Amino acid sequence: MSVRSPSSTRVPSTTGMSAPDPIDDPAPEPPPAMDAALPAAVVATILSRLDVRSLLLASAVCRCFRSCASHALSFLPAFHLLEVVLTHNLLRPLLPRNPALRSLRLDAARLDDDAVDCLARPGLHELTLRNCNNISGRLLRELSATCPDLRVLSLNSLADRRGLAMTFSDLRALLDGCSSLETLRLAFDLSKFDNPSFSHVWSSASEGLFSLEMGFIPLQMLLALLAVAIESRQRIGYVKAPVFFPSLQKLRLTVEFITDHLIGSISTALPLLTHLDLQDSPIMEPESATATDLTDAGLQQINPKGKLKHLSLIRSQEFIYTSFRHVNDLGILLMSEKCTNLESICLGGFSRVTDTGFRAIIHSCPGLHKLKVTNGSHLTDLVFHDIVATSLCLTHVSLRWCTLLTDAGIERLSFNKGLNVLDLKDCKSLGDEAVRALSCLPRLRKLVLDGTMITNQAMEYLGVGVCPLASLSLRGCYKLTNDCIPLLFAGSVKESLHALDLSRIPSLTDDAIMVIVRTRTPLTELRLRENPEIGDASVKALASMQFEGVTRGSTLQLLDLYDCGGITLLAMKWFKKPLFPRLRWLGLKGSLNRIMVDALVLTRPFLRLACGGEELGTPYRDTSGEWCRHEDDDSEDLEPWHLDGEAVSDAETVNE
Repeated sequence: MSVRSPSSTRVPSTTGMSAPDPIDDPAPEPPPAMDAALPAAVVATILSRLDVRSLLLASAVCRCFRSCASHALSFLPAFHLLEVVLTHNLLRPLLPRNPALRSLRLDAARLDDDAVDCLARPGLHELTLRNCNNISGRLLRELSATCPDLRVLSLNSLADRRGLAMTFSDLRALLDGCSSLETLRLAFDLSKFDNPSFSHVWSSASEGLFSLEMGFIPLQMLLALLAVAIESRQRIGYVKAPVFFPSLQKLRLTVEFITDHLIGSISTALPLLTHLDLQDSPIMEPESATATDLTDAGLQQINPKGKLKHLSLIRSQEFIYTSFRHVNDLGILLMSEKCTNLESICLGGFSRVTDTGFRAIIHSCPGLHKLKVTNGSHLTDLVFHDIVATSLCLTHVSLRWCTLLTDAGIERLSFNKGLNVLDLKDCKSLGDEAVRALSCLPRLRKLVLDGTMITNQAMEYLGVGVCPLASLSLRGCYKLTNDCIPLLFAGSVKESLHALDLSRIPSLTDDAIMVIVRTRTPLTELRLRENPEIGDASVKALASMQFEGVTRGSTLQLLDLYDCGGITLLAMKWFKKPLFPRLRWLGLKGSLNRIMVDALVLTRPFLRLACGGEELGTPYRDTSGEWCRHEDDDSEDLEPWHLDGEAVSDAETVNE
């Protein structure tokens, strides 16, 4: 019979309730509130030195930090949120009255004229707005009246929505009121400003205007403007002669046709240009060589003062298959003699230029770092045959649709050990040996192999190579199978890779995605569009992918599953919160249940859902100087700011 120790015997209470055990520890006191541990004034001073991303992250800590972060927004000098689409109601509390605000960058896809007063702020030096489709020309008038010190203005697709007004008077008000502009980017159709006074109104533009971009301008309007500028330059000695673009060094335009007359007018009116970017999109073949097309004679007029460093001439095939049929090697040879200081060059649509012309550029420009050739139908391996004998140090190379280029040419190109970006899209004669040579490049960060003839062997070369790849595109490489995935991720690539495109690979199945998930590679972008064997199992696996102990697919910001044959309505539940917390772009097939798709959009207002097959991500036109552009993604910190429920208490925050 066991005997109980006296200390373990509990004495009954006279009230009928058990007495507290004297050995038990007293209940812990709640931790002090943050404002008691640290004065709010000190917290506010610290937060006032943070950027938007850090402020939004700090606001989720506790009520004290949230209050101080809100206060700090009133003194923030720069507000940049390009990766998030905000409505006016969401933007207004983030942009309180702030006399210190100097730079504002936003995606305005969900903003309209009601937000104009919020955007046109006194004291602004920079305003960058993307996707201004729903904002009218009123914005230009408000900027002229409110922002006289504006230095940088970048507007994309302004008033593109049908029915929105934008007139010549809006442009005139902008140029008259914003007299300190240094960079002006009007990436929309300027034919809306067609007026007899269009040419002369630019005399009131800022004399310090350094960079000018026009999205599309009719050729006749542009030639009239250049003619007035040439006339003013010839009358420079006269009293009170108007001055046009005295400081302009960067010009970027889109017209119907690039012609000899246009090239000559630009060279005469703007002889001090260092950057020239011209693109045309013909809807019909030019009628004659001299009047409506570019010829060898026109190329000779480029760079009369020898100051040009960046040159881009592109003929787009957006409407018809066409090219610069009146330019051959002679024109390129004569141009290269005048452009020996070029650092980057982009040539698109020069179908009659052969290796002789392209070699002339490479050998005439010792400082060339960036080379882009599109639709070079006569470019072969001979272009890079003796590249070792040159002093070139190419960092960015794009050779899209150069179908005669083979593995031997890429092997020669790989002697440039400083290559950082290489785009070989639709070079259909390339195979595994080209990738083998590229796998030895120690600085290669971005590689595009879309539409090439590579096999799984090429992925093995990359897997054991030394390339610190951050972005790899294999779209349309139909010879690849599931086995390519473990070969690719066998080496150090899984540590550096962030963007992967596996679209249009017919034999790719859910098993390949399972392998990616098991490698725990911190992918931020994954494109799987138009793969018939990719289904719900891939979505489930990605939603549960782990990285550094954090689950729920926390690294993916872009996922493209458009027209994947195995995706059903069952996959929709895996896109609900809290899964995929950082997902901002999602591509799905439009035939899915529209009610469920709309419900997903309502629950995740910062998610951009594309169901029409459009490409995902932030679109931008490639230029010789801007081939890779990355914007900070602040959206994962912004969403809790707006969408979370009641803010947690200080005690709850500490306990968590």
